Amino acid sequence: MSDQNQYTEDNIRSLDWKEHIRMRPGMYIGKLGDGSSPDDGIYILLKEVLDNCIDEFAMGAGKTIEVTIRDKTVSVRDYGRGIPLGKVVDVVSKMNTGGKYDSKAFQKSVGLNGVGTKAVNALSDYFRVESVRDEKQKAAEFSAGNLVLEEDIIETTKRKGTKVTFTPDETIFKNYKFRLEYVIKMVKNYCYLNNGLTIIFNGEKYYSENGLKDLLEATINAEDLEYPIIHLKGEDIEMALTHSKTQYSEEYHSFVNGQNTTQGGTHLVAYREAIVKTIREFYNKSFEASDVRKSVVSAISIKVMEPVFESQTKTKLGSTDIGSDPGMPSVRTFVNDFVKTKLDNYLHKNPVTAEALLRKILQAERERKELSGIRKLATDRAKKANLHNKKLRDCRAHLPDTKNPRNLESTLFITEGDSASGSITKSRDVNTQAVFSLRGKPLNSYGMSKKIVYENEEFNLLQAALDIEDGLEKLRYNNIVIATDADVDGMHIRLLLITFFLQFFPELIKEGHLYILQTPLFRVRNKKETIYCYSDDERKEAIEKLKPKPEITRFKGLGEISPDEFKNFIGETIRLDPVMMDKNTSIEQLLSFYMGKNTPDRQEFIIKNLKVELDVIEKN
Repeated sequence: MSDQNQYTEDNIRSLDWKEHIRMRPGMYIGKLGDGSSPDDGIYILLKEVLDNCIDEFAMGAGKTIEVTIRDKTVSVRDYGRGIPLGKVVDVVSKMNTGGKYDSKAFQKSVGLNGVGTKAVNALSDYFRVESVRDEKQKAAEFSAGNLVLEEDIIETTKRKGTKVTFTPDETIFKNYKFRLEYVIKMVKNYCYLNNGLTIIFNGEKYYSENGLKDLLEATINAEDLEYPIIHLKGEDIEMALTHSKTQYSEEYHSFVNGQNTTQGGTHLVAYREAIVKTIREFYNKSFEASDVRKSVVSAISIKVMEPVFESQTKTKLGSTDIGSDPGMPSVRTFVNDFVKTKLDNYLHKNPVTAEALLRKILQAERERKELSGIRKLATDRAKKANLHNKKLRDCRAHLPDTKNPRNLESTLFITEGDSASGSITKSRDVNTQAVFSLRGKPLNSYGMSKKIVYENEEFNLLQAALDIEDGLEKLRYNNIVIATDADVDGMHIRLLLITFFLQFFPELIKEGHLYILQTPLFRVRNKKETIYCYSDDERKEAIEKLKPKPEITRFKGLGEISPDEFKNFIGETIRLDPVMMDKNTSIEQLLSFYMGKNTPDRQEFIIKNLKVELDVIEKN
C-alpha cells in the first residue's frame, strides 16, 4: 500500500469550534457569495445578529434596533435586556451556549441551536460585542473567532442592550459588497412582522403599522390590485391576500417566527391548500386549484414553539406541529382552521370583494381552457426536443424529490451562439452549473399573451428548462444568469430576455433569481502577472501596476475567452449584477417605454445615452 493511502491515528484531527466553522462555513451560513444574491453569506451573518435583537423585542425588551453599514463593517445595536455580563464572551464563542435553550427566557424564537453569533464571530476579521445592563458594561473583541481583547466590567450611563460590530473576513467572502437594497428589504420584513418595532438603518427609520398588509402594498402597485387586500390576524398567525390583474403565476411571502422562509415549508403548503379549500366551499364550486391560485399575491406568517428548519439558514420549515405539547394541533390543521374561519367570514361580510374574486377565478378558468390544447402540444414538443436538442446542458445538482427540486447552489446560464455557450460549457462546474443556448435573438414578447410562450420554440424550451410554467414552486435553478456579449447585440438580447421574464414571470425578478454575468472587457498582462479588467478604470489601474508596457487584449465577445480563462469568471470569483425592480415602477409603463412603439420620449432617451456611450468610446 502506498504512503498516500495510509490511514492511521495521524490522519485524525479534532477541530475547535472556530476552525470547524471557518473550514466548513456552508454548514452554518449556506453559500458564501459576494453579496450579489440576497441569500449570500454576508446577509446571513447580519440576519443572525438581527434575529437575536428581534427575539429580545418579542420578549417585550427594546422597541428600537439601530443598524449601520459603512463600507464592509456592520454595527447592530438593540435596547433589550443585554447579555448577562459574566457570559458575554461565552455567548459569542462557545458552541451550544445561549439563553434560547431556556424556554422561559425565549418563547417562539427564530432558532434554538446556539450557533448564530458564533458563526458571525468565527467568519469575521473583526468582531466586537458590548453588553450593558444594570448601568454596567462588558465588552470583548475577536478576530477570526480568537479572543484578542476582553475589557473589564465598567460603570456606564449607556442605555441597556447589546451592540455587535463585525467585518466579514475577506479571505472567506471574496470581493464582497453589501447591496443596501437587500438589507433594506430584510429590515422592512422584520418591521412588517413585528408591530411596534422601529429599525433605524443608516439613519433611515422603518416602521410598519399594518404588518403583512403593508408588505403586500410594498409588493404590488395599487392599480394592479384585482380587489382590496384581505388582511386577517389571529393568535400566532397572520395572512394577507389579493390577486394581481396582470401577473400570471402565484407569489407568496412566508414567515415563521419572523424568519423569511424563502423555500416555504409545511406552513406554506398548508396555506395554499387552505385557500383553495375555503374558496371552493364558499362558492360551492369545485374549481381547479390552479384557477383559484393563478395571479395570487399573498403573505403568511405563523409562530410555533421550537421550530424545526431544514437547514441552518432556516429557509424552509420542517415542523409538522405547532408545539411539543400533545394537545397542540399540527401546522396543517392550525393554518387550515384559521383560513377556513377567517377568510370565509371575510368573504361573507364583503360581497363586493367576493364577487371580484369570483370573476378572477372564472377568467383564469377560461384562459386555461383556451390554452389547454396549445399547452399540451407545446409540452409534448418540449419533452421530445429535450431528448434530442443540445440547448440545455444540465447539471447534476437537482434532487430526485420533485417536491423540492431546487438546489440553492444551482445556476443556469442563458447564452447565445455556439462559441459563447461552448466556452461556458467547457469551463463550468457540471455539478451546479447548467447552460441554455439560445439560437439568435429572442422574440420581443411585449404586449403578447401567454399563448406566445407555448408557440415560440425558444421561450417554450426555456420555460420547460426552468420548470416555471405554473409558478416558481418547482423552479429548478436558484440563479438564472444572462450571459451575453458586452456589445450592442448582447445588450439587446439581455433586454429581450428581461422583457420575457417581466411580461410573464415577474416574480422571478421580484424574488431575486435573475442576474447579468459580468465578464472582463480587457486582459492586461506581462510575463509575471495577468489582470482581468471589468471597466476602463480597472484597465488604467492595471497598466499602471504592470508598467512599463504590458500586453492589452480587448475581449469583443464571450467566444473570444478560452474555456481555461472562463473558469476564472464563473467560479468563486464570479461577478453578477442582480436584475432588480423598484416596487414603484409599473411593469407596464417600463415595458411600454423600452419595448413598445418608438415614441419621441424613447428616441430622445436613446440619442442622449448613445452620445454618452460614443464619448466614452472616443476617449478609449
